[in-house]
Amino acid sequence: MTPIINSYIPEFKVNAYHNGEFKTVTNKDVNGKWGVFFFYPADFTFVCPTELEDMAENYAKFKELGVEIYSVSTDTHFVHKAWHDASASIKKIQYPMLADPTGLLTRALGVHIEEDGLAYRGTFVFNPEGQIKICEIHDNGIGRNASELLRKIEAAIFVSEHPNEVCPAKWKKGDQTLKPGIDLVGKI
Repeated sequence: MTPIINSYIPEFKVNAYHNGEFKTVTNKDVNGKWGVFFFYPADFTFVCPTELEDMAENYAKFKELGVEIYSVSTDTHFVHKAWHDASASIKKIQYPMLADPTGLLTRALGVHIEEDGLAYRGTFVFNPEGQIKICEIHDNGIGRNASELLRKIEAAIFVSEHPNEVCPAKWKKGDQTLKPGIDLVGKI
């Protein structure tokens, strides 16, 4: 298996539902800023709306960091709109909801479930150059936490801005970092 970390977002062109409109989103639209592809199995399900609502409730915090969220499922953009219109949780979403009915993105990022035509819960954080810096894939019965994702993104941004420093376990913005070197070997 080829490592996905530091690989680039694949070329793509998909339909999306965003702020009451249908749009086309491509890999070129996501370059130049930090972003998250937040894959989930399907609209009108059980765990999915809790995760997407959590992301919606934390969306302003992501935007403060300069991060855009893109939720992705194998549903069409028409289904995304219908779900948005029908669900109080999904009505809170202000980020683009990408439609991947052909499985182009889910396959490219290794989260496609062939026998079901659905996606695993995959989270991919990419930097402004389009490189994947964080990848996390869950089985579909396990929900994710937007606050933990925010913490990881803050660490990724910090490390990109301070290439000679690293963030230890449980690091939070403002905490002390480490400067790797021989003087730290065996001291931690």
